[in-house]
Amino acid sequence: MPRPPSARRQRRRREQTRVRRPLVLLAALTLPAALVSCAQQEDGGVSDAKLAKTEIPPKVSPRTTLTVGAPEDRVLLRLTGAVKKLGFKVKWANISGGPQCSEAFRAHSLDLCASAEVPSVHARWTGLDTKLVAAEVRKHPLRNPVYRLGIAPGAGIDSLKDLRGKKIAFSPGQAQGALVLRILAKAGLEKSDVKLVEIPSTGDVYSTALGERQVDAAPLGAVNLKRYPAKYGREGGRTIPHGIRDDASHLWAPTETVSDPRKAAAVREFVKHWARAQVWAYEHPGEWVEEYAVRDQGLSRADGAYLHKHNGAPEIPAGWDEVIGRHQKTIDLLARETGQDSFDAATLYDRRFEPVAANALRAKGELTP
Repeated sequence: MPRPPSARRQRRRREQTRVRRPLVLLAALTLPAALVSCAQQEDGGVSDAKLAKTEIPPKVSPRTTLTVGAPEDRVLLRLTGAVKKLGFKVKWANISGGPQCSEAFRAHSLDLCASAEVPSVHARWTGLDTKLVAAEVRKHPLRNPVYRLGIAPGAGIDSLKDLRGKKIAFSPGQAQGALVLRILAKAGLEKSDVKLVEIPSTGDVYSTALGERQVDAAPLGAVNLKRYPAKYGREGGRTIPHGIRDDASHLWAPTETVSDPRKAAAVREFVKHWARAQVWAYEHPGEWVEEYAVRDQGLSRADGAYLHKHNGAPEIPAGWDEVIGRHQKTIDLLARETGQDSFDAATLYDRRFEPVAANALRAKGELTP
């Protein structure tokens, strides 16, 4: 008759089982992701060729649903009445910013989001297959930049060249991170000439880091351009211009979304109303401030009015060549500074959508041919 295992051996077996199970689970979770990443990277060129030849249906199906992460556009499309004219269902996700959009894309839970130009680059380098389907810039990009460089009290920074040896807030994979690298290049500095401090650029994190002197400089945008000097100005906190164009913004989608003809038709319809909404927001500052800035974002009317004026007039380019050319420079800079391989910026764009936004404005008489 076999002897029962000792208590010590039983404990050992249970511990080994507990160790093996997480390892097996980790492998099960990691391997598919790795295979998907490799597949996306290896067949990306073929996918692009097929995508370019895939015709978008002329009409959108009312049974189609898009999940969209664009908080401002959710408000604008409601205010303009466009949300009732889309011809398909929209599920709004409370998501904004490149990292959140990328995470949702990977989870197959988001079809479209608003984004700057850098997240799509970072997505490409991490195996996430996406496309840009709309582009917007500002009519006076240097007069109305998205960001200014915030300077901490007592940092002793009066110009970009004074950044040498300073601590600068840095957020890889986001527009602010790329802007920091551009600023260093303009100042004739290398990354080794400064100390880059990785801090996520959400909310008022950067302005707080500046005010508490955790960093000497950080890109500031939106209402923080007004709030930071108002709060820390007496101590010496301020902002300075960087003189670099930083105005690119896009609608961004997973390639799997625009590869689906039904969803592609819905995206095209959304882009039309999105373009008109950008112009409407500029031409209706009172409604924008009250409904979006105050009611939706919880800002004061003064902050909302400041932000609307700071945003300036939008421009929807009729062609994407210039936008892609600037995007290419960003890719080349990021590749050089991060050790990644550069690639053709045009591969990030689904040019089937190139004329959609501008044509929608022409149809409404809001854009001259």
